[in-house]
Parts: sequence; structure tokens; C-alpha cells
Amino acid sequence: MLVAFDEISLAQLLKKYLEKILNGRKGIRFFFPLCGKAVDMKWLADMGHTVFGVDVCEIGIKDFFSEQNIPYTEEPVGTIPEAKLFKSTDGKIFLYNCNLYDFSSSVVGRFDGIWDRGSMVAINPCDRQRYAALIISLMDTDCRYLLDTFLYNPNLYSGPPFFVPDETLQDLFGEMCSIQLLDSVDALSEKQTNWGIDFLTEKVHLLTLKKSLS
Repeated sequence: MLVAFDEISLAQLLKKYLEKILNGRKGIRFFFPLCGKAVDMKWLADMGHTVFGVDVCEIGIKDFFSEQNIPYTEEPVGTIPEAKLFKSTDGKIFLYNCNLYDFSSSVVGRFDGIWDRGSMVAINPCDRQRYAALIISLMDTDCRYLLDTFLYNPNLYSGPPFFVPDETLQDLFGEMCSIQLLDSVDALSEKQTNWGIDFLTEKVHLLTLKKSLS
């Protein structure tokens, strides 16, 4: 994962809006793009959900299992050259060590929920169309996609995390998805002021496939 988010503590916005993803469902399949070693994955697995993640950094994946004291196995991924699958022995967490764009629904199917914190804002802006197409292809019919983005003055800081305005979300996902703003909070801290910015707004959107297209 390219953005140094706090991976030690649970993301409070995920906790706050988890039910928006679950929508009354139990034991769903969650996807974490650019998963890093986010503790959110263990939290969801402990609740009975199955978690899938992708990250190009093998060390981060191994650190996740080690730091969370989760026994795991390692095996090659037949459909992705040079990729590795690290999975918990209880069959609840599956983390793929590969390039995100080598991953597809043909590997393990589509997902019921997606938590995107530190992924959309980390990718190079020139790759956003490709990224959005991949995410949409991984969404099952009733998938609920929780997306975390940031607003700031891009003239003062160039990222990452990259500036992702609402207009960009509409351009990327609007044709295929309904987009609902759930929250907008002041996220400016001393660390971010060191970037030279004077405001930082964290926004959370819920995306669902339009029924006529799903």
C-alpha cells in the first residue's frame, strides 16, 4: 500500500458505517484493494465474514499475519504468474501478493462488500479509469462499496494521498453505480499540515451497482 495510513487501529469510519455495507447480511465476502496490513481485515474475519485482499508488498502481508497472531499457509496462484496466496488456516482471510491489475473475478469470484481506504487515493491518477473498471468488475449484484477519499487544495500538495473530487467519482463510477455521500469530516492533523495544506476533508461514499445494469 502506497499511503501511510494508520494500520494499527481500526478505521473508525468503517466501524461507523459497517451496517451500510452489510445491509442486514451475515457472513459476506469482503474485498480490500491494496490491503497492506490493515487490522480491519481481522476485525471483519472475527465477525464471521470472509476477507480477500491484494497487495504487491509481500512483507506487508506477512507482517499482517504475524502481528495479528494468525497462522497461515502460502501457495502459488495458478492463474496469476509469480503471484502468491497467503491464507489463514481457518479459511477466513485470503491475501493475494500480486499486481492489483493482474487480479480479476476469474481468480476467486465477485464480492459482496468492498472497503477502499488508501487504495483509490494511492493509485496514480492516470490509472483511475483502469482501477474503476477493475473494481466494478469485482462487484457482485448486491455489492456495497465503501470508498474513502480526500479533498484538499491540490495546488499546495500533489499527493499521495491524491486529491479525489466528487466530480472524479461521478466520471469514474456514475454510469454504472449509484453514489451516496455518507460522511464528510475534518481530517487535518499536524502531520498533514506538514504537507503544506490548510484543510483536509475526508469523505466516505457508498457505491452500489445500478439495478438496470447489475
